[in-house]
Amino acid sequence: MKALPALALVAASLVQNNGTAGAPQPVIQMPQHQTNPAPESAPDAGADLPPSLTTGSAAQALRAGRGSCLGDGTGYVRARIRGALDLDLNWKDSQLECRGDARPDGTGLRVSFAGPGPGGKLMRLVFGVRSAREGSPGKELPTNLTLLLDGGRIFATSGDDKCTTDQLSQKPLPGKPGLREWRIEARGFCIEPANALAGNGRIVVSRFDFAGRLEFSGVVAK
Repeated sequence: MKALPALALVAASLVQNNGTAGAPQPVIQMPQHQTNPAPESAPDAGADLPPSLTTGSAAQALRAGRGSCLGDGTGYVRARIRGALDLDLNWKDSQLECRGDARPDGTGLRVSFAGPGPGGKLMRLVFGVRSAREGSPGKELPTNLTLLLDGGRIFATSGDDKCTTDQLSQKPLPGKPGLREWRIEARGFCIEPANALAGNGRIVVSRFDFAGRLEFSGVVAK
């Protein structure tokens, strides 16, 4: 019975020796996770959206039928749209506001148009053309397409693998000081739908043709 205290002393000695002789143990910090993180939007859904063309003076001019895309009468948008919207667009230069520049991520060009939509609403089409470059022609270019209606309804392909710009050409325009301007003309098609970003519904743009304007400043992208 007296051996038990001795065993206890030996065990305590071993614990003490192990604590001093062993290498210090690293402090492990568990990763901190945010609570209730904000939901992510659909990939690429808004990547190609430029500042709104359907507010302020641009909206007033379009509603009054005094748009001006290229200003020489040669701007246009034609598109066949089916699904939640049933439209055969044939916008002419005087019905349009347009602008274009580089995509925000630098992977191509972004061209947007605003014109008259269904029910007297303004409508905007935005094309994000991957691999297109300033001043250069292109063929069979993957394209992201977004359609926006006044009132907040948005349809988007959420990626550039559902539409293709078949042909693309550019011609220089007389530029303002500090700007390089181009007339861009393109045609293409979509093989998969653009889905509504809120609620149900989808559209298919089986073909599109457009002529608009690109503007660049600063160093030419390579």
